[in-house]
Amino acid sequence: MSLFGGVISLSGVTFLMFCVLAIAAIGYMLGRITIKGISLGTAGVFIVAIVFGCLFYDKLDAQLGGFTKNALKIIENLGLILFVSSVGFIAGPKFFGNMKKNFKSYVVLGLVIIVAGGIAAAGCIGIGRLTGEADFERLTAMVVGLFSGSLTSTPAFSAAKEAINPNYEDIVSVGYGIAYIFGVIGVVLFVQLIPKLTKANMDEERKKLSQVSGGEEAKKEYTGKLIEMDSFGIMPFALAAVLGILIGMIKIPLTSKGLDGTTFSLTTTGGCLLMALIFGHFGRCGKVKLMPPTTTLKVFRELGLMLFLMGAGIGGGANFIANFQIIYFVYGVFMTIIPMIIGFLFAKYVLKLSLLNNLGSITGGMTSTPALGTLIHVAGTEEIAAAYAATYPIALISVVVVAQLLIIIF
Repeated sequence: MSLFGGVISLSGVTFLMFCVLAIAAIGYMLGRITIKGISLGTAGVFIVAIVFGCLFYDKLDAQLGGFTKNALKIIENLGLILFVSSVGFIAGPKFFGNMKKNFKSYVVLGLVIIVAGGIAAAGCIGIGRLTGEADFERLTAMVVGLFSGSLTSTPAFSAAKEAINPNYEDIVSVGYGIAYIFGVIGVVLFVQLIPKLTKANMDEERKKLSQVSGGEEAKKEYTGKLIEMDSFGIMPFALAAVLGILIGMIKIPLTSKGLDGTTFSLTTTGGCLLMALIFGHFGRCGKVKLMPPTTTLKVFRELGLMLFLMGAGIGGGANFIANFQIIYFVYGVFMTIIPMIIGFLFAKYVLKLSLLNNLGSITGGMTSTPALGTLIHVAGTEEIAAAYAATYPIALISVVVVAQLLIIIF
């Protein structure tokens, strides 16, 4: 028996499902290990997925008849859709009130973080040239890939590949893969370390966050009985995701070449986040309920994060060892740490944001989906998602622009 016209055997699909479930089981066990209060959490799945990709990618690819890359992309994108849509629904009720109060702060912080990362990237290019790198164009392609990976930004990665000399597209991909690992783990650890280093009282910090995000004017509650399409809220969730995917497909030209040149789009991630925020804000359409139950959203959020990390990790692990160079890894570490530290200090001392609002904004500014999942557990409140959702859009746009500017300038 075969699927997809004989390209994938049923045993191949079964093997893939076995691998996915095994990685999840081992990854969550690894993530549960806690050292001085610090743990990987769901990012443990990412580590196990990378190791699996290094050791068994070829075996998996043989079982799937060469379809592994596409299968992993499906897993990764499905995970992103589930995660960001859940975050949007959860943040929606308080998002616009929070934005109204802190719009300038979120915009400025998002810009500061991405510009700091861009300056760090430019510095790495300069160091590479001074240390004898002969092929400047290859160096730029590598560093731009590292920049995209350090901020775990797929849109920046795609834009860089479009803007670079076609001969160096693979180099961008290599850089992205090298920096992506610390780009994920670094922010996950950062949002756990900062509350401990600052000896934060989480009860007080949650109260401060509630005061910030609870400033929206109260909406008039609908007194009638709302129509639920299904008890789990899957229909409105799916509808928001479908509309988000369609919005994410819209491409805005950034060059005179129009749609044949460099374009910007919200991508599936940004589109689904936007629509889920709108659905979550209004909660209903006429008498039809648009808000899924919290239990459904929490399950989808965790499941989505797990699938996303798994898809990205297996694919990244496949080429990691062959392309790894310690100096490029160090560059990637710098491009992850420097924007985080500068952003945190700027938010704390200039914008005067409370700790959880600060860290939530940092995860959005770093476009770090996994770190938000970790931060929600650390903070003990879903309200942190509003700060992520507020900073994420400006960071999404800025990181794409900066990636292309690095190529143009250097």
